[in-house]
Amino acid sequence: MNILIINAGSSSLKYQLMDPDTGVVSAKGLCERIYIDGRLTHNANGKKIVKDIPMPTHSEAIAAVLDILVDPVEGVIKSTDEIDAVGHRVLHGGMEFFDSCIINDEVIAAIEKCIPLGPLHNPANLMGIRACQAVMPTTPQVAVFDTAFHMTMPPVAYRYAIPTEYYKNDSIRRYGFHGTSHKYVTKRAIELMGTKDMKLINCHLGNGSSLSAVKDGKCQDTSMGLTPLAGVPMGTRSGDLDPAVVQFVMNKYGMSADECLNMLNKKSGVLALSGVSSDFRDIEGEAEKGNEDCQLALDKFAYEVRKYIGAYAAALGGLDCLVFTAGVGENSASMRARICEGLEYLGVKIDSEKNTIRGKEAIISTDDSKVTVWVIPTNEELMIAQDTAELVKAAK
Repeated sequence: MNILIINAGSSSLKYQLMDPDTGVVSAKGLCERIYIDGRLTHNANGKKIVKDIPMPTHSEAIAAVLDILVDPVEGVIKSTDEIDAVGHRVLHGGMEFFDSCIINDEVIAAIEKCIPLGPLHNPANLMGIRACQAVMPTTPQVAVFDTAFHMTMPPVAYRYAIPTEYYKNDSIRRYGFHGTSHKYVTKRAIELMGTKDMKLINCHLGNGSSLSAVKDGKCQDTSMGLTPLAGVPMGTRSGDLDPAVVQFVMNKYGMSADECLNMLNKKSGVLALSGVSSDFRDIEGEAEKGNEDCQLALDKFAYEVRKYIGAYAAALGGLDCLVFTAGVGENSASMRARICEGLEYLGVKIDSEKNTIRGKEAIISTDDSKVTVWVIPTNEELMIAQDTAELVKAAK
């Protein structure tokens, strides 16, 4: 089975052609500079190809992808008929979607309804969907929502303590993101642990970071909120702060709300604390040279993640399994060790030798650790492909 995975941005479009049963990716690439001039970067058959192709809209970008997939020389399939379905990553499902679904007119209308909650991403996601419908009208399309995994949270976790009218009229609540990643590593952790009956905390740590508290396979709480700005400090995002900071900065520096939010989203986080970079590898390198600001950035990040782990262990009533995933979680042994230092009271014990692994699935806790600590590389594209395949097969 071949699933085409589409992640559409406002002027770009990422794609993969994947077998959902094996996880094998036969081709992947990126369309960028859509609306300007258009460039396609395609990786398949062990080769990388870059082509300048006019892409006045997303439809031309999709057409360019399909053309190169079936190209007699560079392609990996003989006909677009070999594409069984298309899985679209959609950022925000609001309160409309609790799971992935096959796209129809009603689904498109509901995604449009969620645009105020995802004003930057949902319109782009819709452009990708409509472009595929235009070029591949008979191929099933599936929407996989970044927020869906977290929709099992109880009201005590997702409601904000603000007037109820904002919840009822405007759907303002905690949603959470990175849901496809959290769903994938949860599913994998259940397989590895051999049971669904456990209390699990997922740490998706990278340039964007979020944690989720999971019980019996269902999300109970997550660190991101109405938007991806909430939670722990990230590459350029501030994470949690006193809302009055926004008012103070706006009043003193004459900023608009949009300008202040831009600062909190793109100029804050470990970039602001370190004064060096938003890349944890750069920060770790400078910290080793004695840069105190970089050391503070690393310590602050670890401290906030550790606080969330403690809070979620309390919310779950214990902890059986702790998972690290995403760029920092999978690759930084020093950050994993720094985060787990001080969690011994929960029964977390890290084996320093096991913890040296990078980007591989492995247990990094000691044999006598009460909490099993895993590194599980995430695979959001595989999760999208599997959700898509499952829905399409069920609909036949």
